[in-house]
Parts: sequence; structure tokens; C-alpha cells
Amino acid sequence: MSRQQRLWPVHVVLAVGAAAMVAPFFWQLLTSLQTFGEATSVPPTFVPGWHWSNYAEVFRSTPFLAQFGNTVLITVVRVLTQLLFCSMAAYAFARMRFPGRDALFLVILSVLMVPGQLYLLPQYRMVMNLGLLNTLTGIVLPGMFSAFGTFMLRQFFLSLPRDIEEAARLDGAGPLRVFWSIVLPLARPGLISLGVLTVLWSWNDLLWPLVVTSDADRMPLSVGLATLQGEHVTDYPVLMAGSLLASLPMIVMFIAAQRRITEGIAFTGSK
Repeated sequence: MSRQQRLWPVHVVLAVGAAAMVAPFFWQLLTSLQTFGEATSVPPTFVPGWHWSNYAEVFRSTPFLAQFGNTVLITVVRVLTQLLFCSMAAYAFARMRFPGRDALFLVILSVLMVPGQLYLLPQYRMVMNLGLLNTLTGIVLPGMFSAFGTFMLRQFFLSLPRDIEEAARLDGAGPLRVFWSIVLPLARPGLISLGVLTVLWSWNDLLWPLVVTSDADRMPLSVGLATLQGEHVTDYPVLMAGSLLASLPMIVMFIAAQRRITEGIAFTGSK
């Protein structure tokens, strides 16, 4: 039996898995081009009526462009601050010695063990006391640092050779110079992985923005699309059209940076 013949069951399984992953996306695309009657008919209609007006209806039903700008701003600020704060904290835990370091790191690790919903009320009260409800700052603030990012980058920093840092110190470089000029460039694969994960999380974040915002102009896309769901009736074609428009930036980002994303995740996973 040739190698090609031995592998065909694997190819069949992979093809079935790929079809199962892509099917919801195509169903979403078909629904976005149907009328409400076609989308809710029984049995279901597989050939759409090509109603492109559903995409125009998204802009009439919601302040889509304003919410798109809010989402981009929130995502950019969260990614930059997480990369900065998490890398600084991770470097301190990985390379520096200070009293209570291990105990403090265990406290950060314990945050990973607790469901995020438990922090919702304390975070809400803190943001309310700061007068930041219904503001973009109030949405961004809790996402500027993460225990997961600190843990992930600490493990990456631990795998870097110490000889390079010691050589830089012998040349007179201080801790900040070593961190900024030596360690961060070497940690680029780990930073890319954390950046991609933060982009995906922030772009799709729904619960926290839903809690702290009430004005449509200050909502991100995830919350704006959620408001398209009616109490009794939901216009599914318009909702699917809006969801597709909201997904396009993530699809373009993945296609444009596919090589760096896969390399970064693979390199981090091999550590």
C-alpha cells in the first residue's frame, strides 16, 4: 500500500472537519442575502434571493461606523498596553529578585483560576466610582493588563539565554536598557502571539462593554450588533449582514499576517 493510500482516511477526516468549521460561515453568508421570510421558512431555503439591501440596512439600524471606530480604538489601546505592562511584569517575575516575588506571582496565577464573571461587580463599582461609566476609558481600563499575558510572557522570558543579558550588563547597560534593547526584540514571537490573542479577545468582547455602556455611539461593534436582537422578533438577515461586516477586519488581518501569526504561535508553543 502506497503512502498516499495510507493517508486517504486522514484526508477524509480533515475534509469533514474543515467542512464542519466552514459551514456556519457559509450559512451566515446565505442568511445575510435572504429576506426575513426566507430566513425563517420551514423547510429552510438554501438559495438566497440576493437581497444586498440587508447590508445597507445595517448602517441605517445602527451607528455602524462610530461603533467600528470605537472597536478599533479599544482594541489598539488594549493590545499596546497589554504588551507593555504584561512584558514588564513578566520580565520582573522571570529575571529579577525582590521580596515576595514568588508569592505575588502565585496571586497572579490564582486570578487565572477564577471565572472572569466574578470580577464583574467589583470592576463595575470601581469604574463607577471613577466616573467612567458609558465611556471608552471605562471599557478599556480593565483590559489593559492580564494575568494570562504575564504568565505566558514569563514562561517565554525564562527560556531566553541569560548570557546575552549578562554580556549587556558587563557593557554597562542598566535593567531598563537590557529589557528594552535586548530582551524585547528576542521575545518578538511571544509578543506577536499575545498581540493576536488580545486582538481576537478584545474585538469579540461583549459582556464588559455591554455592562458599562448605554449610548449607541459609545458601544463597540459586539454590543451594537447585540442590540439588533429584538425582544420578540429578530431580523436575522440584517443581524447576519452586520456580523459579517464586523468579521471582515479579522479575516483581512489573518490573511495579511498569516505567516507571522502561525510562526509566532508555533514558536511560543515549542518553548
